[in-house]
Amino acid sequence: MKLQDLILEKAIVPTLKGAKRDECIGELLAALAKGGAFKPALKDEFLKAVVKREKKGSTGFGHGVAVPHVKTTEVQRCVVAVGLHAAGIDFNSLDRQPVHAIFLLLSPEEHPEAHLEAMETLFGTLSQEQFRKFLKQAKSVADVVTLLEEADA
Repeated sequence: MKLQDLILEKAIVPTLKGAKRDECIGELLAALAKGGAFKPALKDEFLKAVVKREKKGSTGFGHGVAVPHVKTTEVQRCVVAVGLHAAGIDFNSLDRQPVHAIFLLLSPEEHPEAHLEAMETLFGTLSQEQFRKFLKQAKSVADVVTLLEEADA
């Protein structure tokens, strides 16, 4: 599985505006809805589900990156939104550092193997220091797309 298979280009937000975790997750969900990943009326339901998942344990795994995720019957395939936050936000990360990049994953509930494969793809790439460094420097959708293409190559 490639990053470009997962990430919806219309749901890349290079400048998240929210000052808090839940606001940024809401921005990413809005981008996914606008990009056609799910019905816009479901945004609030998804936000509640993602926040509930975060309360079980932070998905901020360190190094300035978080991968909030939720399984749902409302999507047919795994889809990811990417958001960048220059100042960084508190995500209750394992290393207690601010998060600058959020990869929000929605997965079909009836295909747990697809969810695992998507998580492996994301974590495999996000664990690379050079990828994270360039991601933090990205300023536009085009910058992020170029970085994803290079990571998939």
